[in-house]
Amino acid sequence: MSEREHRFIVGLGNPGRKYVGTRHNAGFDVLVELQRRWSLGEGKQAYEGLYWKTVQQKHGKQRDVSLLAPMTYMNASGRSVASMLKFYKATPADVLVVYDDLALPLGQLRARPDGSAGGHNGLSDIQRVLGTQEIARLRIGIGQCPGVMDSADFVLSKFRDNEKADMELAFVRSADAAELWLFNAMTRVMETYNRKDE
Repeated sequence: MSEREHRFIVGLGNPGRKYVGTRHNAGFDVLVELQRRWSLGEGKQAYEGLYWKTVQQKHGKQRDVSLLAPMTYMNASGRSVASMLKFYKATPADVLVVYDDLALPLGQLRARPDGSAGGHNGLSDIQRVLGTQEIARLRIGIGQCPGVMDSADFVLSKFRDNEKADMELAFVRSADAAELWLFNAMTRVMETYNRKDE
């Protein structure tokens, strides 16, 4: 009997109460939604992060699924991801990284199978440590930085009250996209969740 395929979903953010609800923690918020819908309970401390493992089934297929929220702070996320992959003898091809993107409109999703980090320090560090840009990613639009505000301050700011409903929907749709990725090629995720130009 062959082993089930193992997929890894990594949500990026910063640890600590002061970062809860900030734009830069969008990846963490998607893991919270997956944790809720899969009834996983509290994660355990492993791989310098919070970690959950489960089995998901759909259309007669089963996947071992690991969720990881690196607790290394954003700029050192690669260390945590590499530690997990080393333990499971897995490759970057088995990973989906979920994170915020201030180049996208608020709540918009964009999935890609590979490419540059686009200035995102968390993904950049993961690519540096793993030695490849061929890492699937799901970006979540957090809105564009106001011209009078430093972008570093903006990503660490909390969502405004009039943005929260849109972002909660984005986190649910991101979790849906991650579930679709577990059993399908990234092209299917892109066709479903990347908004077409109108």
